[in-house]
Amino acid sequence: MKKALAITCLVVGGSLATPMVTYAGEDADMDRSQPTTFVKDSAITTKIKAKLASEHLASLTQIQVDTDANGVVWLSGTAKTQSDVDKAVAIAKGTDGVVTVKNNLKVKPA
Repeated sequence: MKKALAITCLVVGGSLATPMVTYAGEDADMDRSQPTTFVKDSAITTKIKAKLASEHLASLTQIQVDTDANGVVWLSGTAKTQSDVDKAVAIAKGTDGVVTVKNNLKVKPA
């Protein structure tokens, strides 16, 4: 009797859990409407940050880089000289996938 009850509970529980698992799987993908765009944008941002870091200029570490879905790069933060600002903009413009660069960098001497 107990064995039959246990099997019945497993069958009923399994049949009730299946729609929940299916729904959860579908819902997880709904948040990522265009994952390839996100990967592309983050790849551009990463390339620019790596190029800035390879320059070994202290002020370039104070620069934030963001990329939108259309390949527009936003530079913000501070640099020690106008030369550093110009260098950061040139690096961003020279990166593959960048359409345009929006420069919001401020010169802040040490």
